[in-house]
Amino acid sequence: MRIALSQINVTVGDIDGNIDRILQRIKSAKDLEVDLIAFPELSITGYPPEDLVFKTQFIDDNLAALQRVVSASENICIVVGYIDKVDDYIYNAAAIINDRTIIGTYRKMILPNYGVFDEQRYFTPGTEPTTYNINGVKTAINICEDIWSDNGPVEAQRKSGSKLLININASPYHRGKREQRESLLSKRAVEHNLALAYVNLVGGQDELVFDGTSVMVSPEGEVLARASQFSEDNLIFDIGLEEDPSSKKCKVSNFDLETNSQASLKEPMGDLEEVYSALVTGTKDYVNKSGFEKVIVAISGGIDSALVATIAVDALGSENVVGLSMPSRYSSEGSVTDSEFLAENLGIELLKTSIEPVFSEYLSTLKGLFKKAKPNIAEENLQSRTRGTLVMALSNKFGWMALTTGNKSEYATGYATLYGDMAGGFAVIKDVPKTLVYKLCNYRNSVNKAIPMEIIQKPPSAELKPNQLDEDSLPPYDQLDEILKAYVEDDKTYKDIISEGQSEEVVRRVINLVDNSEHKRRQTPPGVKITERNFGRDRRMPIVNRYKSY
Repeated sequence: MRIALSQINVTVGDIDGNIDRILQRIKSAKDLEVDLIAFPELSITGYPPEDLVFKTQFIDDNLAALQRVVSASENICIVVGYIDKVDDYIYNAAAIINDRTIIGTYRKMILPNYGVFDEQRYFTPGTEPTTYNINGVKTAINICEDIWSDNGPVEAQRKSGSKLLININASPYHRGKREQRESLLSKRAVEHNLALAYVNLVGGQDELVFDGTSVMVSPEGEVLARASQFSEDNLIFDIGLEEDPSSKKCKVSNFDLETNSQASLKEPMGDLEEVYSALVTGTKDYVNKSGFEKVIVAISGGIDSALVATIAVDALGSENVVGLSMPSRYSSEGSVTDSEFLAENLGIELLKTSIEPVFSEYLSTLKGLFKKAKPNIAEENLQSRTRGTLVMALSNKFGWMALTTGNKSEYATGYATLYGDMAGGFAVIKDVPKTLVYKLCNYRNSVNKAIPMEIIQKPPSAELKPNQLDEDSLPPYDQLDEILKAYVEDDKTYKDIISEGQSEEVVRRVINLVDNSEHKRRQTPPGVKITERNFGRDRRMPIVNRYKSY
């Protein structure tokens, strides 16, 4: 049987556009004499559709679109994800279509309700672990979480005689996810002794990025073929399966990758390349799918804005990225020249304007109102808010999306200014800890030197007062990021973190910074999720919260 695993980049709610993409792939598959083509989970609607599911018209439009797929299914079997409706029950479903007929509907049985997933809010679980005879091969179909759960339908599907399992997915990326995923798939293939074809969504949707990386796994747990990461791809192959009558062991009798296929046994990316690709993909898709062509980035001469500008160029092209340099009385000469060198290396336009006139006018206007108070952080933040106003003014005037430059360490501790450097449409490195920012800059320079070493090597500073350094306000980033990972991502207790050798005083200080900054984080733009637990869909804390863990 010739199978195509078609990992496509769809957009939530763009039903017509998604269907056009699906139909194009079906036509190409027919040209290559494919017997079965499988598309990702909810590929007709896009994933996750969230509260669009509550709109009756949305469900109806998705069902009408499914009929266009049915009409295109002459001489080919198609597995496609959509939203099914029976009476008042809504299902995350896969349609199995052959020769212009829906021969079966599989409804997702295990609905994830953790992390970024909220499917129990929208869908009813299915109850039937169905199997189908496709081109003489007993084939099981299931959806994403069905294979992750130890109590999923796979065992029942294998007992019914299935030799092949098609699992359709919308499995979002985080660091280490590919290894985790392939290990799980190999385990399932071995323990149930069946061949496993896994097709995944690709592309960015809000804060989520789907990495594709569709695979074919043998009953022995060997990855026979792997599609591309972070790009659309077709994994097309011929496979023969046989079962030993006495032992009931299933094995691949032959396997050949289609020579006209785009995919093969792709070598997976290294860790930093993978993270960087996720950031580029997430940025590109968020900007373009939101209807923007160009972006503006405030370039300070610091490492965070340098990384964001570089990612933006790799995502959108240098012609679609505008830099804005806004020095103040506290900006070092090096920061100004470093911004210029970066812009030159990236080939982007760099606009320049000093904030001094506006800042001075603010101070003059506020002088009477501030007369009874000593200078403090208010004057520092005025500079950031002046810059935020200028960035947003240019965004409004020219229709450019503003990209913010704050990292996860800053957002975690509140070391960012509301309506200042937090103002914008998309927070590219929102989920990237500061220590990882440095690693990503060095990785990117290993590919093509874009970021001046002066930027990477200088001590980080907001430059909002004389001789200011980040470490005046925060613990060293190496230490800070360890504590933040333990507290924010791993949910470790105060005592747990102390027991790992961290200073009691520092841990308490960091926890207080995190807990007291929730109101700020709720007002940040979305940003690409690259860790197992991001600030957004993953971690939902009450803003008003007096609980202390120490």
